[in-house]
Amino acid sequence: MRRIAAFLGIELNVVSGKEKTVATAGGVVSILLLCLITDACLGLGNASALVASMGASAVLLFAVPHGQLSQPWPVVGGHCLSALVGVACARWIGQPVLASATAVGLAIGVMHQLKCIHPPGGATALTAVLGGAAVRGLGFKYVVCPVLANAVVMVIVAVVFNASFRWRRYPAAWSTSPARDRDGRPGHDDVVAALRSVDLFVDVAEEDLIRLSEAILAHATRGSDGKVAVVDEFEVLREPRSKNVA
Repeated sequence: MRRIAAFLGIELNVVSGKEKTVATAGGVVSILLLCLITDACLGLGNASALVASMGASAVLLFAVPHGQLSQPWPVVGGHCLSALVGVACARWIGQPVLASATAVGLAIGVMHQLKCIHPPGGATALTAVLGGAAVRGLGFKYVVCPVLANAVVMVIVAVVFNASFRWRRYPAAWSTSPARDRDGRPGHDDVVAALRSVDLFVDVAEEDLIRLSEAILAHATRGSDGKVAVVDEFEVLREPRSKNVA
């Protein structure tokens, strides 16, 4: 069962009940305010100016506010660039199936290239193609309203809401303990080099990666009696662990 749980990623979610409650409340507040604000500003009833993919953005901004995918540029840039790609594909590719596939694929490539990967952007691109006559009728206006308007409102709500809780930082750059490059501790250059070595996109903010590495090293140097062993914390990285553990 443990291997199955690890394969499914279940064990990775170890946050407290309090954090889960805050994330849930954030989702409710963000979508409620988004509906009210877009309706008041655009004069369209029944939240018709709301882009459905904003629901997915709410999950990221309030359940994973420190993640790289949740930061302001990925949210705004990811949605708007994907919308732009989607509209272009809808207008210039006559076959809906091919247009849909191309829109999502190109949106991923553009977001990767411009460092604004935001998974809901794929849904935004797809909506531009399959959203019906009303969406297609907007043409490139779809990028500005409702997509840009929705994304900006969502980010503003996330900034205000997350600021109410001292353990949450949004944007992640508003960290109370910025990344350090001193005393032999991991710093920015170390993080960049490590990420390049694995060649994978990791949805963790730089400061959180550093804090996590320090926490792992601190736990790794604790003896069986719970006391911290008096060793160089980075010796753990330099010396391979023995396969035969007593």
